[in-house]
Amino acid sequence: MSDQTPLPGLPVTFRPGHTRAILLTAGAAIFLVISGIAMLLEQLGPGERLSFIITGGLIFWVLAQLARVKVVADDSGVTVVNIASKRRLAWAEILQVNLRPGDPWVFLNLSDGTSLPALGIQPGIAKQRAIADAKALRALAEVHSTADLP
Repeated sequence: MSDQTPLPGLPVTFRPGHTRAILLTAGAAIFLVISGIAMLLEQLGPGERLSFIITGGLIFWVLAQLARVKVVADDSGVTVVNIASKRRLAWAEILQVNLRPGDPWVFLNLSDGTSLPALGIQPGIAKQRAIADAKALRALAEVHSTADLP
């Protein structure tokens, strides 16, 4: 294991908790403010009020999509859920877990020669937690990829 990082129990979910809370709280607040304004403006007709509410709902939906990112590790592999995509990887497909200084999130180097961003581990607000999560995922990948070798 790298850096003697203790292995978390599987399954484990990595997600940016503070960022998620901020996005969902902001989305709810924006929706409520826009909907409240729509109800308070007496000169607006029903269609205009509805368009305000739909706009608030769309803003909330976009922020909720940004908040859904996560990395789920289990016995058989890793599921990476990003903003607009979801990908399932076997442990053997993950060659390296990278979180270099200045990176916005973890990158997974894959056996097919590509790199997959894993937005579920990002050092934006909680840098130390992201570093610990990246080390834990790296340790899991090292243990499980060597366990899959004949």
